[in-house]
Amino acid sequence: MSQNRPSWDARAWGARAVVLFKLRVVALLLVVAVGGAVLAAEPWLNHGRAWPDLAVLLLAGLLAAGGASALNEVWERDLDRAMERTQQRPLPRGDIPAALAALLGTGALGLGLLLAAWHRPQLGWAVAAGALIYLVVYTWALKRRTIVNIVIGGAAGSAAVISGAAAVGHWDNPAAWALAALVFLWTPTHFWSLALVYREDYHRAGFPMLPVRVPAAHAVRWVALHTVASVLVALLMAAWPRLGLAYALLVAPPSVYYLYQTWRLWRWPTAPEAKRLFHFSNVYLAWVTLAAVLTALPG
Repeated sequence: MSQNRPSWDARAWGARAVVLFKLRVVALLLVVAVGGAVLAAEPWLNHGRAWPDLAVLLLAGLLAAGGASALNEVWERDLDRAMERTQQRPLPRGDIPAALAALLGTGALGLGLLLAAWHRPQLGWAVAAGALIYLVVYTWALKRRTIVNIVIGGAAGSAAVISGAAAVGHWDNPAAWALAALVFLWTPTHFWSLALVYREDYHRAGFPMLPVRVPAAHAVRWVALHTVASVLVALLMAAWPRLGLAYALLVAPPSVYYLYQTWRLWRWPTAPEAKRLFHFSNVYLAWVTLAAVLTALPG
């Protein structure tokens, strides 16, 4: 392990920021947040009344989710050093001081919460709920203690969808809650397939992920259960009038392929198959959300 002195090269710090704030993960959270906003907004979204809501949602979501991610990395920096997958992150390498990362994370999270609450109180509550679930319930209370950590922690992703609905003033919209349920069911497939790839890493770091504690074949059965459940929710969303047949036609092919990739993992529970499913799970969630956005907007 190398302990490098922080370099002030702008390009290097930009790359470190992408990792520290987990901006690739945050990007997917922002996609589902926009999905929640579009599903919850009435057709007046097309007349421009909701575009300021979306702008605030994206900025507040970027700050809050990025800040929470940085605090997560500060909390887990010692364990990240024990994992091959994460030991090259900026904190384990010593590229960013932990105190600076904590300051940046706290500042970003605080600004995101303030902006969200200033725009709409219900948006502030939704963003706060997501951060609370991710940092306190998942990272601090569950991740190192129980195999159901990611099942419960998946509610943090669902909170992103509800934040989108709250941004346009309709946090209780049923279609947005259906998308939130999809994210909740999708999360175990996503993370357990990754854990199947890095079982030894998680075991070495002491994270009790399901694929670490049970045989791979047994874990795959739980992966398949959540894949089927998430696909069912995705297809049932077509019953909402603003989605309908056009949405179903867009979602059906990737749903079949998602099930096929899961079947392949069931048939061959190996790290390469798990990695393929992990990567496609990202594509699937983004595809379903964008399909919902594209078909709901004209309504």
